[in-house]
Amino acid sequence: MKDVLDFFHESWPVRVVFRPGAATTATPREAAALGLRRLLVVCGSRGAATARAVADSLGPACVGLHTGARMHVPADVATRAVEVARAAGADGCVAVGGGSSIGLGKAIALRTGLTPIAVPSTYSGSEMTPVWGLTEHGAKRTGRDPVVLPRSVVYDPELTLSLPVPLTVTSGINAVAHAVEALYAPDASPLTTLMAEEGLRAMAGALPAVADQPDSLEARGRALYGAWLCGSCLGATTMGLHHKLCHVLGGTFDLPHAETHTVVLPYALAYNAPAAPEAAATVARALDAADAPHALRALAARLGAPRSLAELGLREADLAEAAARTAGQSYANPRAVTAEGALAVLRAAYEGGPPEFPGD
Repeated sequence: MKDVLDFFHESWPVRVVFRPGAATTATPREAAALGLRRLLVVCGSRGAATARAVADSLGPACVGLHTGARMHVPADVATRAVEVARAAGADGCVAVGGGSSIGLGKAIALRTGLTPIAVPSTYSGSEMTPVWGLTEHGAKRTGRDPVVLPRSVVYDPELTLSLPVPLTVTSGINAVAHAVEALYAPDASPLTTLMAEEGLRAMAGALPAVADQPDSLEARGRALYGAWLCGSCLGATTMGLHHKLCHVLGGTFDLPHAETHTVVLPYALAYNAPAAPEAAATVARALDAADAPHALRALAARLGAPRSLAELGLREADLAEAAARTAGQSYANPRAVTAEGALAVLRAAYEGGPPEFPGD
């Protein structure tokens, strides 16, 4: 942890409501408290029924339901959603669903300045960050802008009860990745370190419980609590190698978002651990394990998650291009990232073996 007398921390203006049933009871009140009177609800096709219920709860304040969200937020999809929002005369946007829906809501806010509200149904954590992403011409670009940060986030554990266990697992480990990178971020603070460790511990305990009893509202709520903390860490700190790798793999090679994070995380941490031993030790402590990268891989394997990029459809011939694209970007990371280093991480994740590198 950094010296408590030498750090900075920025708190974002987000109001959080967390309770079962809040999606349809609290969302209208949150919109009214923000002074919003014409709300566009956005979602993906899988979550349309839930989004419809939220839209209905808004009554005449809802001016439309747009179901066009897609993974990695393709630029043309964002453009279409912006057109819908403007045509409806919306003054706010309610994103209902996972990272794709919330990402689309952010894209609308980025281009229009509309006030965003988020009602998450997965554990992506995007709702707690000012980070946006768009994919165009085979590349995913990201940025940070306060305008995309949801002003209200409504957490309703009941919404996650229908999330299949495999998606629950990968979505949860995606959230874990946010906390892991926050621990060695250059702008980490004592507060983000505390949130990261608590988020890791909560998620690592909740995921096996959900796998054992998918209809447990307590376990689902605990996972959502962990996602909130992990997402908050991502919102307060700078992303490093892990997220950049996953953005390249998703944006350029169209690999599934949460599954890619799940596979890459142990290998990215193993690569960075020699340069960030305190962060690795904190992860290990939160997981009640001796070795953090191996424990993360074991957690995913025990819960039946994918274990290699090959399983996700990446071709071995794509590894060199992915490494070059990753190393060609500028970002903060505790260990220098060369094309050779990025390729080593990608090859290890492609093969899915133990997360170890020469010299570790």
